[in-house]
Amino acid sequence: MRCGPLIISVVISLIVPGTVRAADPRYPDWPCTQIKVPDISVAAVWTGPPINDVGSAWEQDDTIRTLVARLAARRTPLDEAEKAISNFITGDQAQRQRKAKLIVAGVFDTLNRERSAVMDGIERFSRRQQEFAKQIRSAVLELHTLQDQTDHEQGKIDELAARVEWETRVFEERRKTIGYVCEVPVLIEQRLFALARMIQQTLE
Repeated sequence: MRCGPLIISVVISLIVPGTVRAADPRYPDWPCTQIKVPDISVAAVWTGPPINDVGSAWEQDDTIRTLVARLAARRTPLDEAEKAISNFITGDQAQRQRKAKLIVAGVFDTLNRERSAVMDGIERFSRRQQEFAKQIRSAVLELHTLQDQTDHEQGKIDELAARVEWETRVFEERRKTIGYVCEVPVLIEQRLFALARMIQQTLE
């Protein structure tokens, strides 16, 4: 049994050392072309009043907690989020500032946790792929050993070749999805920046 060109190409990439590398050697399990930034600071997204005194107080208020969940959800359109922010940040200057700080703290905590969870999931996926690649490499080497034997069993070779081809196809399909998954942290960051900007503009 012979493998197709795609399968051969992928198998070669798994066999030849150095063909599969992390973009940043500091994070060997990070498979994305985007540079991994483990943490985002509040200062990077918010230039309004300091929120150090707010802490997790936003979680104690049912109304704010519900609003934060709605704002953080990517299914909520940004224009709808902007309207919700505007409707909530009302009252005198002190009240408006307090509400804005609570929302910022909630949105930052929520989206930052979500971003971290997604990035951890991406790295777990990458580690599973690396283990899968080792499994395929082992099978390929076994296949070559069987083929080099003068008294090889063709049935066993065909069975192993079919397994290598199937597992390589699965590996390649999984690898194709990583590009889409790698965009998720970027989308979360973009939403966080957009929401923080809306809150600050409403406050001003």
